[in-house]
Amino acid sequence: MIRRLIDVVGPRQARPLRRMIALLVVGAVLQGIAFTLLVPVLRALFGQDPDEVWPWLWALLGVSLLYAGAYFWSLLAGFEAGAALSRTLHRHIGDRVAALPLGWFGPERVGRLGHLATKSVMDVMGVPAHLLRPLVTSFVTPATVVVLMYLFDWRLALAATLTVPLIVLVHRWSTSLTRRADEARTAAAAATGGRVVEFAQNQPVLRVFGRGAGNSGTPLDEALRTQTEASRRVLVTGVPGLIGFALAIQAAFTVVLVAGVYLVLDGDLGVAELLALLVLAVRFTEPIAETAVLGSTLRTAGAALDRVAGLLAEPTLPRPDRPAVPVGNTVEFEDVHFGYDGKQVLSGVSMTLAEGTMTALVGPSGAGKTTVSKLVPRFWDVDSGVVRVGGVDVRDIDPEVLMSRVSIVFQDVYLFQGSILDNIRVGRPGADDAEVRRAARLAGVDEIVHRLPDGWDAQVGEGGALLSGGERQRVSIARAILKDAPIVLLDEATASLDPENERAVQDALSALSAGRTLLVIAHRLGTVAAADQILFLDRGRVTERGTHAELVASGGAYASFWTERNKAQDWSLAGHRS
Repeated sequence: MIRRLIDVVGPRQARPLRRMIALLVVGAVLQGIAFTLLVPVLRALFGQDPDEVWPWLWALLGVSLLYAGAYFWSLLAGFEAGAALSRTLHRHIGDRVAALPLGWFGPERVGRLGHLATKSVMDVMGVPAHLLRPLVTSFVTPATVVVLMYLFDWRLALAATLTVPLIVLVHRWSTSLTRRADEARTAAAAATGGRVVEFAQNQPVLRVFGRGAGNSGTPLDEALRTQTEASRRVLVTGVPGLIGFALAIQAAFTVVLVAGVYLVLDGDLGVAELLALLVLAVRFTEPIAETAVLGSTLRTAGAALDRVAGLLAEPTLPRPDRPAVPVGNTVEFEDVHFGYDGKQVLSGVSMTLAEGTMTALVGPSGAGKTTVSKLVPRFWDVDSGVVRVGGVDVRDIDPEVLMSRVSIVFQDVYLFQGSILDNIRVGRPGADDAEVRRAARLAGVDEIVHRLPDGWDAQVGEGGALLSGGERQRVSIARAILKDAPIVLLDEATASLDPENERAVQDALSALSAGRTLLVIAHRLGTVAAADQILFLDRGRVTERGTHAELVASGGAYASFWTERNKAQDWSLAGHRS
């Protein structure tokens, strides 16, 4: 694990960790020497001249003081290494996250990332702070004791040495018994934590459908049962291993004891020396026994380290060595093929979004419309073909330059905890209040502000929970307007707005599109019909293109889409025409 930890943080950042390990090893060796000095001390006390004990006592005192110093400094080094490890891991995670493709950040992965940056990092921090000391002591101190036992009686030392293979084999066997069960319990605990959060966040839905507290059969109940069963399996499979390891340790001590008694009865070893050597035998077996207690904690830390290493190994989008600067803001797709998770999403898509025009992308759900919009700011790299902005392959543009040219409003809007004014200012942090309020007016946010008691300082809550879906969407549109980027991507931006607010936003989008490249994914008829160009996407291919009038006249898939949408608008909730 130590080697993996150093590989993750890097050799330069691992210096505090190496220093701590060195101090722990020195301390464990000094502890072993101190225990070994009990042999001449006891031999002198029970010998013919007790005064011979003083040199050994002074030596024992000196070694003990050295051990106390090493212990103290290793303790400080442990906390320093833990803090340095936390800073390093969070910095590495932050650097890697900042370099990952934006398409990597799906809802499931974002949740795991939060767990990794908190719980997993804390588990790894526990290695230098709490686990390394007993781990090093469990191996180095017994090894020191056995080596020094050879100085006093090679036969007992050999007996202790011969028990080591048995201890190692039983330890591996007991660890293998619980490893899979431990992994299942950890996974079950993580799943249960997610279900608990889900249960708390969705209380309105659960209560409306009678699935509140006290109801069985909920996903939370299933997760809790799975966790309980996983914990039970850990106990069932782990107890035999713990018992077997304890018996192996006891057997090792018994071998040394029997050998010592035999040597005493045979007259080759004095009683005082036997007592002292048995003390060493205890110090040989006792630290090893503690490794059984550490097993589960070490596996948890190891799994956390694997998760961190897995994130740091995620491939990042290549950055151009010599970035090119786009000329203009025309967006082009040339024979683009793209897929993920083994599924082909786009197949040979070619299109041109001319500068200063509005392009509407329509088609059935799952046709790849949102994917098209995400390839423009390079959320992913295409499998083949090319996406260009201003005549330059997006892979040859500096990512910061590319993102500065694009404003995005997607279906899923996230607002940061803070005021409405602060959330709009995210679009351009340097904007003054007048600029922010102008963008808000264009997006219809000022109407929301006038209804709220705190006005512009009204808090939106976590994720914007204190606003309705339409209100959150308007704040997001205001961000895009404030950013004033030359390329604007709108994915169902007006889907959550009522007709009155939609008209206001449409006016804002008309002003926003002047001189800009505007890509709109929408099902609202007014939005689609106003486009300079309409592209119909079906099964990852552009099957039709043209203006609204041209496509309706052609009688193809778009015409059917337009007819069905018009019919849907005429139907009331009761199922009768309005």
